Amino acid sequence: MNERIKELRKSLGLTQQEFAEQIGSVQNTITGYETGRRIPSNQVISLICMKFNVNQSWLRDGEGEMFVKLSKAQEIADFMTPLLSDESDGFKRRFITMLSRLDESDWLVLAKMAEEMTKG
Repeated sequence: MNERIKELRKSLGLTQQEFAEQIGSVQNTITGYETGRRIPSNQVISLICMKFNVNQSWLRDGEGEMFVKLSKAQEIADFMTPLLSDESDGFKRRFITMLSRLDESDWLVLAKMAEEMTKG
């Protein structure tokens, strides 16, 4: 499992410190997992899988794909959750707010514009 934890962390583009912070741990613990000196508990394995959408069979046994395929609805929910909890008035929040105010004719215009963009 140690190689897969390291592979996962690298595929996420995280340092050991950043990975540790994401799961409420410390860098030395992650080093231990990656070198095989420490074995993560079932609770830690579940947390890693939940936090990073990892296939638990892959993490434990190397079976299947690294990540669980998300539905479109879940992808949208995962994108929106941090935006809704962020009180700042950043670009993403303003953009989503603007989209939420579109009526059906506005959506048709956007769809046509997107189609034109893909034609190159």
